[in-house]
Amino acid sequence: MFVDSHAHLEMEDFDRDRDRVIARALEAGVGYIITVGTTLPEIEKALQIAATYPSVYVALGIHPHEVKDIGRGDYDSLRRLSREKKVVAFGEIGLDFYRNLSPREVQQSRFRELLELGLDLGLPLIIHDRDAHEETLRILEGVKNEPWQGVFHCFSGDPEMAQKVIKMGFHLSIPGTVTFKKSTLQHEVVKRIPLEKILIETDCPYLAPEPYRGKRNEPAYILKTAEKIAELKHLRLEDVARITSLNVKLLFGVGEEIPRGKIVYPIRNSLYLNLTNRCSNRCTFCWKNASFIVKGHDLELSREPNARELLEAIGDPKGYDEVVFCGFGEPLLRLDVVKAVAAELKKKGVKIRIDTDGQANLVYGRNILPELKGLVDSISVSLNAENAQKYHRFCRSPFGEKGFEGVLDFLRESKKVIPEVTATALTMPGVDLEACRRLAEDELGVKFRARAFDEVG
Repeated sequence: MFVDSHAHLEMEDFDRDRDRVIARALEAGVGYIITVGTTLPEIEKALQIAATYPSVYVALGIHPHEVKDIGRGDYDSLRRLSREKKVVAFGEIGLDFYRNLSPREVQQSRFRELLELGLDLGLPLIIHDRDAHEETLRILEGVKNEPWQGVFHCFSGDPEMAQKVIKMGFHLSIPGTVTFKKSTLQHEVVKRIPLEKILIETDCPYLAPEPYRGKRNEPAYILKTAEKIAELKHLRLEDVARITSLNVKLLFGVGEEIPRGKIVYPIRNSLYLNLTNRCSNRCTFCWKNASFIVKGHDLELSREPNARELLEAIGDPKGYDEVVFCGFGEPLLRLDVVKAVAAELKKKGVKIRIDTDGQANLVYGRNILPELKGLVDSISVSLNAENAQKYHRFCRSPFGEKGFEGVLDFLRESKKVIPEVTATALTMPGVDLEACRRLAEDELGVKFRARAFDEVG
């Protein structure tokens, strides 16, 4: 399921065939649409549309083009309309210095006033920023201390601005322009920003993606935007749909609830197994310190699954490149289950990988790696530091600084029984990635891979 997080179904462009447009969206898998009214008459129309179509919700605000014509009474009307049942956001509001249809100084003063109103209403914000990056950020910084709750719609800044906006608390919304060959800056933003911070939108009737460029845009075309994002992020289309839809649910409350406590979950063309939420370490950087959601999957377990339950949930794994023992915990804490499940999967010719913190030998007081011989094709071990002191500071091993030497020994022993061994390190501040690479490749003789610090899965 996809969600078009920003459309303009209330515009006259859709008056002749709005029924068919919404029907085509549903047929294409667009389960929900947020239509954004930008003037008071269009907000009223948007609310009527939302009352007619269950899949349509409303955001309300005054577009920067229109703010020259509003007065205090209009703010009272916005406050009144915001109480309507299907209103989920306040906006789009902001600055547009490309057309300047309202004087710049008027835009800036109205933007401040509308921000204050939006904050008072307690609704997530939709920010319009065109050719006004510095001014938009300056006004936001002057109105409220972070974090914000909202989205920069049709984001057009560079990766550095994207990082700043995310740190402020905002999401980014990517429109159909990402499909254009010359949209290289937008391509770079998508590549470098976690998908957990990205929404997708059409902004229809504007900004139709390829191959519809130049024609009227509509919500069904959001699939083309999602396909391009999947290509840029090296993900499946299903991954983009799941993650961006969850982002809309978390931000605006629009969409389906996701299943909790998944024990088997796909990402790209790999199938991951979630055996436990327990860990050997207590890593300072662990994603689950804030959330148990990984790439749109909720991995918080109410209880640990047994081998039979995992195998039943896996079903036929032949459509996947590999099955990965990973989850949101240390899989080798459940060594017997790993061995039992891996043995059954190997009978089917499945490639098996384990992602581990490399402390299992310390946990069990013996070398467990020979027990994995013939069951595991590759193993990825979290090195995460170039020395014992730093490792313990980041990972807080229960074995103190001896934990680091335990990881190194685990990597050495892994080479003897597992065909492919990789040490990994996060690209986080304080980690010397080059020193980690030398340690892995030159001293230990295993592969090395750097993993993005701000993205899991």
